[in-house]
Amino acid sequence: MKKIIIIEDDEVIREELQNFLMKYGYEVKTPVDFNDIIQYVENENASLILLDINLPLYDGYYICRELRKTSDIPIIIVTSRDSEVDELMSMNLGADDFITKPYNTDILLARITNLLKRTYGNLKNNNVLSYKDFNLNLSNAAVNYKDKSLELTKNEVKILSYLINNKGNIVKRDSLMEYLWKADYFVDDSTLTVNINRLRKKLEEIGIENPIETRRGLGYIMP
Repeated sequence: MKKIIIIEDDEVIREELQNFLMKYGYEVKTPVDFNDIIQYVENENASLILLDINLPLYDGYYICRELRKTSDIPIIIVTSRDSEVDELMSMNLGADDFITKPYNTDILLARITNLLKRTYGNLKNNNVLSYKDFNLNLSNAAVNYKDKSLELTKNEVKILSYLINNKGNIVKRDSLMEYLWKADYFVDDSTLTVNINRLRKKLEEIGIENPIETRRGLGYIMP
């Protein structure tokens, strides 16, 4: 079941949209506390975000920009702001789609469905990569090691699969960044380091020790 997070401060809109999406089989999360919204999204490991721009504490632009530093989760901006400048800014910050309020729910549902297919549709069933004594299952974004299983984010799956497919060879940081973020917006070099460190920490938590080696000044390798 795909999980969608609705980041919207209007209670009526939030609940109506939640009920609508649940009818179509989606698991829907609707946070009401926006103080630690970035951490909330990271913890939920959702499939897609519906994001308003006009929010308390941090606007949608800020949230989108911060999420794109560590995640490529699909983001659809859903807002009453309908100028071309707003749409352009949203796309430049890494949003995948932009729809204005009031919206036709069937059109919004179609946008969600199409974006999910584009993002996850290339993960084939039983598509498993193996490295030494653990497996990476691309169909459900999970690492299996002995009797333990670990769910990864889309970025983490892409990093690990790229390194496994190039095992024995040093993968340059620039090559890995190009593979991860084929976009026009700027991605800071430290973003890759953050993603690598989080992946390593997750793997270590289930007992996989040091599968990714750093070759200083060169890149990464799974020997």
